[in-house]
Formats: sequence, C-alpha cells, structure tokens
Amino acid sequence: MRYHEKVEVHGHLMDTGVLARVLDDVLDYGGDYRVDHIDLGRSHDDESHAVITVGAETPRRLMRILMRIQVHGVNKVESGAARCEPADRDGAFPPDFYSTTNLETVVHLGGQWVPVEHPEMDCGLVVSGGRVRTIPVTDVRAGDVIVCGVDGVKVVLPVTDHSSRIYAEYEALGAPLPSSAQPQAVLVKAIARQVREVKAEGAQVLWVAGQTVVSTGVAPALVALVEAGYVDVLFTGNALATLDVEAALYGSPLGLGPLRSGRVQRGSEQHIRAINAIRREGSIRGAVESGVLTQGIMHAMVKANKSFVLVGSVRDDGPLPDVYTDVVEGQRAMRAALRGVGYAVMIASAQHSVATGNILPASIPVACVDVNPTTVHALTERTSAHAVGVVADTGLFLEELAVELVPDFRPPRPGPGGAGF
Repeated sequence: MRYHEKVEVHGHLMDTGVLARVLDDVLDYGGDYRVDHIDLGRSHDDESHAVITVGAETPRRLMRILMRIQVHGVNKVESGAARCEPADRDGAFPPDFYSTTNLETVVHLGGQWVPVEHPEMDCGLVVSGGRVRTIPVTDVRAGDVIVCGVDGVKVVLPVTDHSSRIYAEYEALGAPLPSSAQPQAVLVKAIARQVREVKAEGAQVLWVAGQTVVSTGVAPALVALVEAGYVDVLFTGNALATLDVEAALYGSPLGLGPLRSGRVQRGSEQHIRAINAIRREGSIRGAVESGVLTQGIMHAMVKANKSFVLVGSVRDDGPLPDVYTDVVEGQRAMRAALRGVGYAVMIASAQHSVATGNILPASIPVACVDVNPTTVHALTERTSAHAVGVVADTGLFLEELAVELVPDFRPPRPGPGGAGF
C-alpha cells in the first residue's frame, strides 16, 4: 500500500534547478513522484508552477519527505490545520515534531494563518498565546505545545529585493566563483552598495569575522568600517578578540614582530598577558573605560556602542571574560543579537559562519568571503537564499570594501621596520 500527497511549488524552477532538486530529494528519501502539471514561465522574469504527487510506503516516510522538500518552497496543495502536541519531557520534541527550515513560515491555527516569529532552520515550532515561534531542542520544556507533522504548515520563499540585484550582477560575470581582479572589484562595489541600502532602510549589518582579519594586519579596515557605522553586530570567537587586544597592547599579535624578525621569542607569554590585562579589568568594555585598551577592533566596537558576541571553544587561551564558554548560551546570545539585522558579511570564519547560517532566516542576504572555495560553497549553500560567495584574499577584500564604503580610508602599509599592525 502506498501513501500519496499532492504538493506544489512556485518560482524559477528550471533555470535555478529547484525542480530537479525536489525530485532528487523525493527519490533519496525512498519516495516516488508523478509530475501532474507544470506551467513554465514565458519570459526570464516569469515564475513557473508545478504540481507533483509524492508517494511513500508509510505515512511517517511520506511526512519526512514532505518536510525535506519544503526547504525548496514546496507546500501541500491541501494543507489542512496544524496538529499540536505537548512535549512530554525537557530538552526533547515529540517524535513526529515539525522540523523547521530557515524560510518564512506560516502555521494554520484556529482558522487563520499565523506567521512564525524568527524563522530558523533545524528547530521546532512552539505555540503559545496564539503565537508561533521557533524553538531549539535544548530550550524545550515539558508541556510546551509543539507543532507536529507537516499539516497546516507552509513556507514562503523570499521575495526579490536588493539581494537579487547583487546576485544578478554576480551571475552576469559568467563564473560561479570569481577569481580575477575585475570580478572581485565588481563584487566589492555591489556589496558596498547593498550595505548602504540596508543601512538607509534602518536595518543593521552583521559581521562574522575570523582571526585572519587581525593576523594579516587588516584590522584597521574593520575599525574604519565600525567607526563609519557599517558594523552593527560582530560575531566572532576568543581568537580574534584576543589577537586584536594583543596587537593593541603590544603592537603585534601572537608573537609576530617586524617582518624581518619573524616570530618573537616567548610570544605566547605576550598572548596570555594580553588576556590577563582584560581579565583584570573585568571585561573588554571595562578595559576601554579604564583606558587600558585604547585602539583596535574591540575598542572601536565599545566606543561605537555596538553589539558583539564572542563564543569560545575548547582550544581557547584564557579565555577573555566576555567569551561564552557554554556554546548553548552562546547560541542564545547570537539569536538575541539578530533582531534588526538586514544583511550579513561572513569573512574568513568557517566555524562561526556556519553557526550563524544555522540561525539566520533565509530572507537575510549574505556575503561569504574566504580564500578557500570549499568554505565559500558550503556557506552559500546553507545560508541565505540570496547568498553571494567570493573567493578572494580576505585581507585585500576587506581593505577594498573599506575603501569603497569609507571615502577617507587608506590601507596602512608596513614601513621598513614594522608589520603594519
């Protein structure tokens, strides 16, 4: 006996490959399909529409398939009403809970469609007081009312906005991963324009940055962007913040001295002394207010009264007192900092960028910059529906972006005896 459900999908199904991915997912999950109807758009801007019957051997497998293909914007033709069950224990969903995507989502409750607050992938949906929001499994408490199954849940693909304009420019270059100077210059200008547009609309710009920003000597570029108002929220780890503090206090990070001298002896001692200096002040903000920390990225963030979330790992030195050592608490802090964010720049930070991509709604456009093509591909695949990937030297890219956004910024160049920090 087979179980079947009729679904539909709208969008640019052929040129984006969405339809092929939907059908592949059905087969990969052990189901089958029949394309009942397809209406192809007549022009490049027209959307297409397809109706597909999906089948599986068991109702549970069919439910899994329907949830899986929702990541592509596929919804049941007859959605019905949502089914809810109370969680029976702390820290766990009911077995057949609805697993969320990062798309805008609506739930059919009490005869009306209720929008889900703060869309996020790989969560559940909790209903309270007629409202629906995403909830990570760690935050579930016994008695929470959780949406189960796929009935009464629809996803909504992001509408065309600024991000589509930048993506169109990117696609017009004719290469999936730009590598020449000309494509990078075009992308820098396009990303800079998008950042300006987002700020003009009153939204915030989130930066996710890795320690390379400091170790390559381009921290002044990020400082200039902070001071110019283009960095509202910063997600990073103990490494960037510590290297930044070390460079501010001692002139170079992690024992790196003048270019001709290589690594300074006992460089790790300098590293831990920098951490100790901040710990003695109680926090990075305390060190800025006391005059201990007078320059650098973290100093600029404090002086501009901007938000930053530092989440650590087991390999961290110290760590600094501001670092979240409990990763679940760190995730919660990152989620709270996303309110009002309209654009994200991820640069040279695979781990923190993946973590951020996991909690970002698909409607927020993202620029992913890294020297490693594999990292760029992985991030663009799992983040925004309008993510743009840039394979480039991250230091040079950041300086070019600062020059584009901050008219009076000039990249510092190392002199004969300095490392340019």
